[in-house]
Amino acid sequence: MGGVILAVLMLVVARFYHHILNADWFFKISLFVEVVLLLAMLYFIYASYSYQTALLLYIGYQITFVFGSYLVRAETLLLQTDTLLTKLDTAKQLGYLSGMGISYILYKVFTHYGIENAQDQVYALHFLLIGIEVVVIVLIWKSFKKV
Repeated sequence: MGGVILAVLMLVVARFYHHILNADWFFKISLFVEVVLLLAMLYFIYASYSYQTALLLYIGYQITFVFGSYLVRAETLLLQTDTLLTKLDTAKQLGYLSGMGISYILYKVFTHYGIENAQDQVYALHFLLIGIEVVVIVLIWKSFKKV
């Protein structure tokens, strides 16, 4: 059922492309997606592990996925040149790879300091993720700030 709802929401977003494929909406939607992710992570830190926590996090991430195709299309239209798109996609991939590497190292550090329970490790990692998310939000805000 969740997949159907997600598909319908993605269809609704796609139907509004003629209105939202511009820099102003790209800023608003990018900021919205990142704030939803930040709130999901803060909720995870606040709440204990439970079915409800997992469900709310899943809903938060699904909300962000609704805008995934839009954000990719808007980037393509707004950046316009293959050089800028190449730089953006390269930076994204380097970020993904760096994130995986840093996560691996952090899990090893946690284990070294006696944090061996997987739930405790994931919980601790979320403090770093919250910091990164705040930086992302600030950078989005600064990138679109009117001069």
